[in-house]
Amino acid sequence: MFAIHGLDGVSLRRLTAEAGVNLAAVNYHFGSKDRLVHEVFSRRLDRLNEERMVALDRWLARGERDLRSLIAAFVDPALDLALDPGGGQLFVKVLAHAYAERDEGLRDFLAQRYGHVLKRFAEAFAQVLPFLDRETLFWRLDFIAGALVYAMAEFGVMRRRPGQSAEDHRRRASEQLIAFAMAGLAAPRPDSLSPQGNTDR
Repeated sequence: MFAIHGLDGVSLRRLTAEAGVNLAAVNYHFGSKDRLVHEVFSRRLDRLNEERMVALDRWLARGERDLRSLIAAFVDPALDLALDPGGGQLFVKVLAHAYAERDEGLRDFLAQRYGHVLKRFAEAFAQVLPFLDRETLFWRLDFIAGALVYAMAEFGVMRRRPGQSAEDHRRRASEQLIAFAMAGLAAPRPDSLSPQGNTDR
């Protein structure tokens, strides 16, 4: 229901009626609709971010400072989530709604619960891209995160072709998104561009 109507578009009364439970059950188990929404997100994102951290630890252990594999450590676990047959694609649509609705309470919850993951990735990206100041780096990571959600939800024109497996489509999405992210992250800072769009270097 959240995937179809958005977080704001579904009331607790409507949720409990669909689930066939008493309205008081939500308050008993979760305390509020906000807490219920937080549980929906943490149920999926806890595992996603654990996988990201494992991939990041492997990248650090190799001692190589390869930008492509670092981006893959961030991107690929999320794309895999969309393939989860147990409602993964539906959850991605819920996530996309959350981005669009800009629920500040949910944003604060996600920042508190998963902010350390972004911080560790940002530190790793800063090692590979030392010419980027902190603000520019975070702008670009924000853009990549947004593009990732868009790709996961398959909102764009590049849908899975008839006869193409979900796994092959996911692989192609990963290849294209990583190439896009590499170019964006490694681009010169905006203040190093001349009015004609040429770099000063």
